Amino acid sequence: MRLLSRLLGLWLGLLASAACALTADEAVALLDLTGPATLERVGEGVPGWLVRQDGRVVGHVASTWEVAETVGYSGRPLDVLLALTPEATIAGARLVSHSEPVLTLGIAEADIQSYVAGFEGYDLHAPVPDDSPDALPEVISRATVSTGVIRDGILRTARALAAARGLIETGGGVDRLSYSRSDWAGLVAMGAISEVRVSMTEAAHALEGAKVPVPPGSGDFLHLWTGLIDPPSVGQTLLGQQGFTAAVGSLAAGETVLFLASVGAQSHRGTDWRKTGVFDRVSVVQGDTRWQPTEDRYIRVDRLRADGAPEIREISLFRLPPDFDPLQSLKVEVLAERPTATGRVTLTIPVNYSLPEAFRRAPPPEPEPLWRSAWREDRPAIFFTGAMLAVLALAFLGQEALTHRPRLWRSFRLGYLACTLVILGWGLGGQLSVVQVIAFLHALLNGFRWETFLVDPVIFLLWGFVALGLLFWGRGVYCGWLCAFGALQELLNNAAVRLGVQQVEVPQALHERLWIIKYTLFVVLVALSFHSMTDAVLLAEAEPFKTAITLRFLRAWPFVLYVLLLLGAGLFIERFFCRYLCPLGAGLGIPAKLKVFDWLHRRPQCGRECRLCQAKCTVGAIDGVGRINPNECVLCLRCQVIMNDCATCPVLKRRARAA
Repeated sequence: MRLLSRLLGLWLGLLASAACALTADEAVALLDLTGPATLERVGEGVPGWLVRQDGRVVGHVASTWEVAETVGYSGRPLDVLLALTPEATIAGARLVSHSEPVLTLGIAEADIQSYVAGFEGYDLHAPVPDDSPDALPEVISRATVSTGVIRDGILRTARALAAARGLIETGGGVDRLSYSRSDWAGLVAMGAISEVRVSMTEAAHALEGAKVPVPPGSGDFLHLWTGLIDPPSVGQTLLGQQGFTAAVGSLAAGETVLFLASVGAQSHRGTDWRKTGVFDRVSVVQGDTRWQPTEDRYIRVDRLRADGAPEIREISLFRLPPDFDPLQSLKVEVLAERPTATGRVTLTIPVNYSLPEAFRRAPPPEPEPLWRSAWREDRPAIFFTGAMLAVLALAFLGQEALTHRPRLWRSFRLGYLACTLVILGWGLGGQLSVVQVIAFLHALLNGFRWETFLVDPVIFLLWGFVALGLLFWGRGVYCGWLCAFGALQELLNNAAVRLGVQQVEVPQALHERLWIIKYTLFVVLVALSFHSMTDAVLLAEAEPFKTAITLRFLRAWPFVLYVLLLLGAGLFIERFFCRYLCPLGAGLGIPAKLKVFDWLHRRPQCGRECRLCQAKCTVGAIDGVGRINPNECVLCLRCQVIMNDCATCPVLKRRARAA
C-alpha cells in the first residue's frame, strides 16, 4: 500500500507539473494586457510567475494546485491558473485540468469556464457582501462539491499570492483611516506621544569630567517627545491636514513616520548631519535592529498645530524603513557627548514607545471555510435530512413494533420511499454514487481532506449514516430506504402490481449468477479509475442516478432511454437494476458481512417447512434454505412482517390451530 501511495504521489506530481505550464501569451490573455510581456518564475515561498512589461511588474500568476494543493472530489488535482493585478484584484482565471466526475458529464463545459471566469474583478482588499451584484459566483447546482472546491482553491491561492507579493496585509496594522480630534495633552495622556526629561543637574552628573562642564540646575538639558504620526488622529492633530498629508503621502510600502520634538540645552539633531548626511545623535532600536536616520529620510517641521502644545525648539520627522514593525515596541536613543582631558564622556537618553491599542487595526478575519458556509446556508436541507435519518434509525431500533403491524409497516415504507424520491432525491440532490466511493478510495491514498467531503452537507450526512448503518444493519440501510432511484423503482413496481402487471420470477440459479455483473462492474470501475478517472466516470454511467435523480431526466435522449429501459424492466422484476447491475450496491455489499448485529430473525422452520419469505423477498436475498444474504438484503423488513403476521405465516397459523 505504501509503494502504491508513493507511485500515485509521483504520478500526481508529474501531472501537476505538466498542468502548471504557462506561456507569455497566456499570461497576457489572463491579465488582459496590450503588447508582449515576459515571465519570471518564482519558486520559493508561494510559487508562481511575475509578469513584466517594460521592466515593471504588471501582474502575478499562480496555479491553485501548486499553491493551495487543490484536490477535487475525485481525489485528483484540480488546477486553475489565476492572475492578479498589482492592486490585488483577480484579473482572470482559467480552468486548466480536472478529473471531477460531475464536471465530466452532465454540465456544459461553457458553464464551468463561465463559472471560473466569474471571479474576474474580485478585489482582495475589500471582499464584497454575498448579496451584492459583484459578489463571488455561486456554486453550480448539481456540481456543488466540485465547483465549491474550485472556488475555495481560487480564493486561497489568490490571498496567499497577494500576501506573499506584498499586495495585501494579512496581519493587523496601523489604523490609517480613523480620525478623532484631540490636543497635545490628550495625545500624551493616551500614550500616542512618549516623553523623557533629563535635567541639567542629572546631565552634569552623567557628563562629569567634560572640558566644558554642564552647569547643574533645574532646567531642561533635554526634554524629548516621540511617537508615530501615521494614525490620522495623531498626525493631523500635530501637523494639521496639509502637513500630515505631505508627511505621509510619499511613504513606500511598509514605511512609517517617527515624530521627534525636543527643548533644552541639548539638540537631538545637532549640526554634523549637514556635512555627513547622518543624524548620528539619534538611534532607533527595535529588537536586534538599530538604525540611524539619514538626510534623505528627514522631514523638517517648523511648528506644531496641536492645541496646548509647548514651545518646541526642534521638530523632526523621520521615515522609518520597512524593517520596523509599527505594532512592536521601539526605543529612541539620543546621544550626548562631551570631550574630556583623556577622551569623551557620553550620556545616552532613551525613551520607549509603543503604539496605543486605539490606533491599531485588527487583523482581517480569516475567510470562512467553504464547508462552514455550506452548512450554515443549507440548514433547512440539513434539518430535513437529519430528521429522515433519525426517523429511519428509530424505525430500525423499534422494528418489532413496526413489523407486528403490517398496515403501519406498508404505509410507513411507501411514505418514506416517496419522501426519499421526491424530497431527498429530486429536491435536495441526495443521491449517492459509486463515483463517490471511488473518490473516497483515492482520497485515502492521496491525502484525505475532510473539507472536500464536507462541502455538500446532505451527501456527507447520508454517507455518515450509511457508514454506521453498514456496521449495525448492513447495506440495506441505504439501498432499501435512502436510495432515490431504488425508491423510484419500487414505487413504480408497486403501481404496476396494483395495475395487474404480471411479475417475472427469475430462477434462483440464474438469479445468483446475474449478481456477478454488478460486482464485476464495481471492481472494473475501481481498477479503471487508477488508470483514467475520466474513463471510469464514463463507465459509471451504468448508474442511471445522474440522469434520473440529479438531472431529473433533463438530458440527452440516449441517457433517458437507458433509464426508461431499466425502469421498464423493473415493472416486471422488482428492483431489476438493484439486483443485477448496481455497482454502488455491490460496493456497499462487500463490507456488509462485517456488521456487528443481526436484527433479522429466522425460525428453524424457515426454508424447510416454509418458503413464503423467500417467495416474497423483493430482491431475492433469501436462499432455498431460508438464509438471508446480507450482501443482497435491502432491509425492507417484509420477511419480518410475514413472520410476525398470524394471518400469513404458515408456522404461526399452524401453532394457532394447535392451540
